Amino acid sequence: METDGIERDCEVLVAGPYFADLVFHGLPRPVEPGGEVFAAGFALVPGGAYTLAMAVHRLGRRALWSADFGTDVFSAEVLSAARTEGLDERAFRHHPSPVRSLTVALSGPDDRAMVSYQDQVAAPPLAPLLHRHRPRALMLPQLLWDEATLEAVRTARRVGALVVMDCHDVPASLADPAVRRILAEVDVFTPNTAEALRLTGAADPHDALAELAALVPTVVVKRGADGAIALHDGRRHAVPAVPVHPVDTTAAGDCFNAGLVHALLTGHDLPTCLAIASACGSAAVTAPGSDAALHAADLADWLTRLP
Repeated sequence: METDGIERDCEVLVAGPYFADLVFHGLPRPVEPGGEVFAAGFALVPGGAYTLAMAVHRLGRRALWSADFGTDVFSAEVLSAARTEGLDERAFRHHPSPVRSLTVALSGPDDRAMVSYQDQVAAPPLAPLLHRHRPRALMLPQLLWDEATLEAVRTARRVGALVVMDCHDVPASLADPAVRRILAEVDVFTPNTAEALRLTGAADPHDALAELAALVPTVVVKRGADGAIALHDGRRHAVPAVPVHPVDTTAAGDCFNAGLVHALLTGHDLPTCLAIASACGSAAVTAPGSDAALHAADLADWLTRLP
């Protein structure tokens, strides 16, 4: 996939809202109703689709991010971070009112809980951006099955873009024909284990993987500290995670996806793509939020750490 003879204005179009992640990490025990727990650390870091755009940019890809910002402090925080990273601003929309998107992440040694809030803003149409910039890949951070998303995915396919979709804990099921319809248009689908099980109703992630792969050409199920499993063209693959001391897992899935897309665009085979994705996801958990997303210069070192 290194070249296709088409003049493209960017390599990766990321479409999705920002989130400001308020990360409380190092919790000694889970938070229970009526109780109080003191965290070992706290950070306010940009997240949501920002992580995808920033992470592929750090890996050396020309990324364009379609996102909305308002007059609120959270918009200002993420916009400042995007500018510090040098992200392309041509697909940003600025509103004269608050556009608040925030998540409180409570991270313990094994898992995390999150509470989110978002001001509702009509998503920008993606078809004009896809026709204008003709990306090599479209990254969608959430499983959506509305008509606008379906048209965006079909437009991406028409301009020759690889469509990569994550799941993001949505209440969806393969029993819904609309969900099956959108997945049948996607090239790569990357749920985590819990999401894959909920979507399919399967009791085992390997069974869920097979059921999803009947719809999507490439399915990757992210398994946290256990790495990831994938199915493509009838062949199963597995990759471990890099053993690390986790600080916060909030950005691990997005950084995994960024590494996966970077590797796919480079033209690697799927096992190599999974190794690169796993290295990126593993590195991400070593700092709060998206702070530890890998730069291209650090990728080779992290690949040597894979078991």
